[in-house]
Amino acid sequence: MKMKFIAGIITLFISAFSVSAQTTVVDVAISSKDHTTLVAAVKAADLVAVLQSAGPFTVFAPTNAAFAKLPAGTVETLLKPENKATLAKILTYHVVAGNLDAAAVIKAITAANGSLSVKTVSGGTLIASIESGKVVLTDEKGAKATVVAADLKAGNGVVHVIDSVVLPK
Repeated sequence: MKMKFIAGIITLFISAFSVSAQTTVVDVAISSKDHTTLVAAVKAADLVAVLQSAGPFTVFAPTNAAFAKLPAGTVETLLKPENKATLAKILTYHVVAGNLDAAAVIKAITAANGSLSVKTVSGGTLIASIESGKVVLTDEKGAKATVVAADLKAGNGVVHVIDSVVLPK
């Protein structure tokens, strides 16, 4: 009886780990009530399949509040079908190829003397630095976003939550 119980616990643990390892960066966003705008944008830009692929991806995911900081009407305009290419460029500007957890990002920033240039999937550049003990991203227009939650792991990468939308040139 005791062995069956232990075997059951082990099976449950393995099953839970397998499900967790199979989640994608998209699943992480979908599971968050604070990322409904991001999920709607990813769907509108037809990026779901891409972000569900093998990756690995590091996604800097703006919250709903981050999108709300944009000028009035911006999100609604970007979600229109005729703006799909622009939306895709903005969203892929939030994605870096590779699986960069917080420790790797901080180590790379430190090794680069406090300011690290990061190439995004869109082809743009973000500058990562540390300010007041937090990782901050500066976009090509000089605006900043702070990482407010890190290391939300998925089977195909990692998600870091940011408090502002970063924008390419």
